[in-house]
Amino acid sequence: MTRYAEKTSVSNERSRAEIEQTVSHYGASGFMYGWDGDTAVMAFQMNGRRIRFDLTMPDRHSDEFTTTETGRDRAPAQAAKAWEQACRQRWRALALVIKAKLEAVESGITEFEEEFLAHIVLPNGGTVGRWMLPQVKSAYETGDMPPLLPSPRGDQS
Repeated sequence: MTRYAEKTSVSNERSRAEIEQTVSHYGASGFMYGWDGDTAVMAFQMNGRRIRFDLTMPDRHSDEFTTTETGRDRAPAQAAKAWEQACRQRWRALALVIKAKLEAVESGITEFEEEFLAHIVLPNGGTVGRWMLPQVKSAYETGDMPPLLPSPRGDQS
């Protein structure tokens, strides 16, 4: 199966700019981008929520880039070119996902919070998805439901 935009020539910078323009078009009141090691972080504020996507970049030392399909070592320049292509593909895919989610909301197919639920930033800086995924896994393994979210004030009301 082929990946979306696997042969794109669109630069990472142009994809990030497109994402910024897209969220702005749909009403974002803030936008930011940064990176930490091999993870790019893109966030925006909309509908009273902060939304964050943590985009893990591929490992540039992976065999996927350093070795050919026949098992031979690639020249460093070829490996770098293959890695850069994979990074461009991920940025294009992220631009597509965000645009599709926002259009689904705009068209009334889904609600904003439903569409971006996993990427909503919680008061502690984590995301709903990172907080919930271990609980979902546990619920399936044990058959028990996790407790409800605690109150922001710390009481159980």
